[in-house]
Amino acid sequence: MSAVVQNLEKMLAAGRDNALLRFSLGNEYSKLGQFDQAAAHLQQAVIHDPNYSAAWKLLGKALNEAGHLQEALAAYHSGIAIASIKGDKQAAKEMAVFAKRIEKQLGGA
Repeated sequence: MSAVVQNLEKMLAAGRDNALLRFSLGNEYSKLGQFDQAAAHLQQAVIHDPNYSAAWKLLGKALNEAGHLQEALAAYHSGIAIASIKGDKQAAKEMAVFAKRIEKQLGGA
C-alpha cells in the first residue's frame, strides 16, 4: 500500500468521508491495479455526489478492469447522463466510447 493510500485511508477512518476523498482513494487504488478496491470507493463517491461525472468515468474504468463488464457499462451510462446534464461534453464523449467498446465485447462474447 502506498503512503498516499495510507494517508487517505487514515482520513477516511477519522470520519472525513466525502466524494472527493472516495474519488481520490479510487484513483490511487486504480493506479495500484487494485480495481475491485478502487470500484468500492468510487461507488461510494457517486453515492455521496451522484453528479460527479469524473467519479462515474473512473468507476466505469475500474469495473471494466476488474472484469465486471455489465456493471461498468451501467456506470458509464449513468455517467454519460450526468455529464450530459452538466454540459461536460468531453467526459460524456469519452464514456460513450468506453461504453461502446464494452458493448462490442459483450456482443462478441
